[in-house]
Amino acid sequence: MSASPSILVLAAHPDLRHSRVNRALMQAGQSLANVTVRDLYALYPDHVIDAPVEQALAAQADLIVWQHPIHWYSMPPLMKLWLDEVLTLGWAYGQGGNALRGKDLWLVVTTGGMQEAYSPTGYNRYFFDAFLPPYEQTAALCGLRFLPPLVLHGAHAVSPQALDAHVEVYRDRLSTYPQWPEMAELDSCPLCEVPARDRPTEDA
Repeated sequence: MSASPSILVLAAHPDLRHSRVNRALMQAGQSLANVTVRDLYALYPDHVIDAPVEQALAAQADLIVWQHPIHWYSMPPLMKLWLDEVLTLGWAYGQGGNALRGKDLWLVVTTGGMQEAYSPTGYNRYFFDAFLPPYEQTAALCGLRFLPPLVLHGAHAVSPQALDAHVEVYRDRLSTYPQWPEMAELDSCPLCEVPARDRPTEDA
């Protein structure tokens, strides 16, 4: 990895005008020279993803960041569409799909509910980690190491002081990547080989 790693932030907020947190995070990312921030809802208002452009940017990055608010325990629709259109068979996974192998993926999300809402006694019934396996397995299938997510609960009610502190953590993480203290303790990405019989190519 180069001395100044390339970082690609894919931000997906359906109504950024009304988001203090995600807007502030995007601005923090844009202030760093080696970070490219792409506002997916601004780039693709018609929901037509330019897959070759997105693939080229992702292939050049050392760290890919998925930044979005949690919608129905998952990602906003345009972020999901990005996955569908960009992470294609034979490019991101499956036979010959090694374009992203060895890179890192960092999930940066906000929730409307407070942290206590994500517990067996809260109205969401599960700890927040219970909603992460689809993200983790998507990363693994593409050969991406899934880094510990950065989560801000109760985004609607966060105080200015807490918001500033959260943004500073985000900026520090981006500016110091990959020199994070926990990196040495992280497991390598599991190998998920897809048999050709499960996802045959058009020529098969």
